Parts: sequence; C-alpha cells; structure tokens
Amino acid sequence: MPRAGLTPALVIAGAADLADEVGFDRLTLAALAARFGVAVPSLYKHVDGLEAVRRGVAIAALGELGAALAAGQAAAAEAPPAERLRVLAHAYRAFATARPGRYAATVRAAQPDDAEHAAAAGSALHVVLAVLGELGLTGDAAVDAARGLRALLHGFASLEAAGGFGMPRDVDESLDRIVDAYGRALTLSTERAHPGSDVAPPAPG
Repeated sequence: MPRAGLTPALVIAGAADLADEVGFDRLTLAALAARFGVAVPSLYKHVDGLEAVRRGVAIAALGELGAALAAGQAAAAEAPPAERLRVLAHAYRAFATARPGRYAATVRAAQPDDAEHAAAAGSALHVVLAVLGELGLTGDAAVDAARGLRALLHGFASLEAAGGFGMPRDVDESLDRIVDAYGRALTLSTERAHPGSDVAPPAPG
C-alpha cells in the first residue's frame, strides 16, 4: 500500500536520514522506496529521480550545516577571533560526525546555474567568511583561507570517521592546536600584506 501523505519534502528528509544510515554514495531509489513502503515508481510522483534526490539532500544538508555554524558563533559572540575560529571548527566537525550522509552531500560544489543549491552553500560560507573577516581577511584572501580551512576540517573529520586517529592524545586538543596554528598563519599573512594593521593575532592554544 502506498504511504499516505508522502510529499517531496518528506522524501528528501527520508533520503537524508537514509544517507546518514547507509552512506550518501549508497543512497538509491530502491532503498528509499522500501523505507517508505512504496514502489519505486511512486517516488516519481514527488521527485525527478535519484539525482534530484541527491540534490535535495545536499541543499537541505547545507542549510543545516549553515545553521549549526551560525548557532555556534551566536553562542561565542563575545569571544575573541581565535576562539571563534575554534568554535567554528568544532561545530563543523560535530556536524560531519553526527550527520555523515548529509555531510557527504555537502562536499560537491553547486552547478553554476543552480541558484538554490548555491544559496544553500552560501549560508555556511557566510558564517565562515564572517569569522575570517575578524582575522582581517577579505576578498580573494578570504576565499583562499576558506578553502584552506575547509580542506583542513574535511581531512580531519574524514580521518576521524575512518578510525585514523589511534595515538593516545585527545582529539579535541589536537583539533584546537591545528586550528590555532592555521589562525596564526592567516593573521601573519594579513600582517605582512598590510603592515601596521591593528588585527590582533590569535592567542596561542
């Protein structure tokens, strides 16, 4: 029996939950249909195939990631820039850890003509650029720094998820030190580019 009340939003939400459970790359229409107790053709009444489902999950996940980053920054509103960068890193890592399928959906960049996908990605990027701005980074320098930070955090979260950290050292402490070092490097590059700047360097961790 087809499940009553199925909507496009419910299909995408179910797909996001399924992706967290089995992995974004293992998300299929057959598995999604089974989750809802319907035949695969029934899903086409609500979505235009697997790629549309993947896109929907990506857009929803990016919105959730942006909200998580923003919530962390709101809680640390009075903190100095170095601490806000730490908060950002831990919020990113927490999302990647708690929502692995959703997180995997956020990795691929939006297509140039997909305004909705780009806007969803922008919700997270806006928070990142605001934090980097407090370190004195704007324009192309901020874009470069955001890419570097994303690569750092993605690599860290991916290695942790794969069980890659086996040494007897607290992982939170390691992340703090890495992020502090990156923040100091960014501040130093800003000071060299703009001698006499009053941007204060992050405190050592």
